[in-house]
Amino acid sequence: MGNIKQGILGGFSGKVGTVIGSSWKGISYMRAIAPNVKDARTAKQLGQREKFALVLGFLRPLQSYIRVGFKMYATRQTAFNAAMSYTLKNAIKGVSPDVSIDYSKVMVSRGSLALPLNIQKQNNEGEIAISWSDNSGTANALDTDFAMPLAYNANKQESVYDMVSACRGDEGVSLNYPSNWTGDTVHVYLGFVSENGSLVSDSVYIGEVVIE
Repeated sequence: MGNIKQGILGGFSGKVGTVIGSSWKGISYMRAIAPNVKDARTAKQLGQREKFALVLGFLRPLQSYIRVGFKMYATRQTAFNAAMSYTLKNAIKGVSPDVSIDYSKVMVSRGSLALPLNIQKQNNEGEIAISWSDNSGTANALDTDFAMPLAYNANKQESVYDMVSACRGDEGVSLNYPSNWTGDTVHVYLGFVSENGSLVSDSVYIGEVVIE
């Protein structure tokens, strides 16, 4: 405990709150107590950094897609940050240091626009074909809504996607992929956005494809 010898305006010695008082050659001085810095490399902190790096590596190749897919959740944050938050909370599995992304729980778009029915995929030579049944007129679905297919290569951390080539009324779209994807595992998603961009659907995970 500090000792104030000359009243409230005088110098003091010892500790008072977060300040230490002392004197040197008759000159009184004070200094703040150094903060107690916790170990910045605890197991919990390292685990969180590992998850963050994992999700960041996944989402970076999808940035242009995410800007559209998560724009409805960009209040007081960017669409990319909204996608980071969702993926960290909902699509990570395992315990550090063995953590990974559960691609079946990933969402690359979120919103209230209705999805079509009977969504299916087929891997053809050089392309992934996605089909669905047109449900225009149901809820807020219109035949002019743009399809947003996306394929993510987990081996190479690359993606291909299309947001303008097909509409709901077309009942299908194809995604071309690079020739060097042969032998890799690809995860396929589908979302929709209204023609004027005001509505976005939740994405649906269609499954994985091994490129042959």
